Amino acid sequence: MAEWAVLPLRLFLGVTFAFAGLQKIANPLFFNAKWSGSVQVQFATSARFSPLHGILSHLVGAAKPLGIVIALSEVTVGIGALLGLWTRVAALGGALLSLTLFLAVSFHTSPYYTGADVVFFFAWLPLIIGGAGSRWSLDGWVARRVAKTNPAVVTDFVPVPFATVRDLCGKWQDGNRCAARQGLACDASACPVLLGERAPIATRVRLDTIDRRTLVVGSTTAAAVAVGSLVLSGATADVGKLIGNATLPTNGGSLGSTTTTTNAGTATSAPAMSGTLLGAASQVPVGKAATFGLPNGSGQGIVIHTAAGTWKAYDTQCTHAGCPIGYTSHSQVMVCPCHGSQFLVSDGSAVVGPASTPLAPLTVVEGSDGNLYLQ
Repeated sequence: MAEWAVLPLRLFLGVTFAFAGLQKIANPLFFNAKWSGSVQVQFATSARFSPLHGILSHLVGAAKPLGIVIALSEVTVGIGALLGLWTRVAALGGALLSLTLFLAVSFHTSPYYTGADVVFFFAWLPLIIGGAGSRWSLDGWVARRVAKTNPAVVTDFVPVPFATVRDLCGKWQDGNRCAARQGLACDASACPVLLGERAPIATRVRLDTIDRRTLVVGSTTAAAVAVGSLVLSGATADVGKLIGNATLPTNGGSLGSTTTTTNAGTATSAPAMSGTLLGAASQVPVGKAATFGLPNGSGQGIVIHTAAGTWKAYDTQCTHAGCPIGYTSHSQVMVCPCHGSQFLVSDGSAVVGPASTPLAPLTVVEGSDGNLYLQ
């Protein structure tokens, strides 16, 4: 029953991580720096307030290859957990991914239990400790296959009093010592007679035959699954490019200019005006939005053209877990792609959780020269 009990958790984690990785691979825009939800923007946004700021700020330039590595790692971890193949290794990888995402993205989520990453981290721990077991798992299949060639190995659980095992195993010595454990005390949790191949490596029966066979069969199976995973990932990417809409969403891309002017200075192609020159107002039609870089590389902002001559602007960092929000023109709200929070354009207030605090407002004005300026 203990092995059956962990099965739903393993299947859920496997499906979730495999889907998360394939979803990234299938979306061409995920690697397009002009999209507000791209991996490049997420890296830049997370670097602002993450405890890993010193590390992430240096990795922003390598965000695309790192995004590919993260996506493929999620697929690998997910399939490993789903199939129960090298489960402890897959679970360790999943825990490390979850911990990294927690520190990079959702560290400041309040209350902490509304952030998924910390929950995923602890959800992986039972699989790290106990593995997949023998139920619906390739690890169990490998163990049974190896056991067929070595009848001395018993893979099923049998309820036997430990005192009886100690008397019969032939390894018990006076003073409650075990010869199979190099003279250490007898221990039911590590007894090679009770656990067979599940025993710690240092006390496992017939290491020369069991480990070699397990390694060969397990490695061959893992290699076959790895090739299948790469083929699946490549096919997913191709299908995403064929059927997906590769154009940017309604954010309308990014404003191109970052020329800075002050009260005492002059812009290179426009009359003097205080603030940071973002670009031509004509780049953002009424009802549309565009993103722009904040000064000193401190993140991104979004400006929405709500009516002729009327502009609303906010910091794109979601107040829930720090993901960069985007604008959807059909519903006229700003939406966080990570957890679904929604914010009003009028004042940035959160109308759909889990976010509860409004977006940080910014001031963008249209100058007499037809350009937009960040004040």
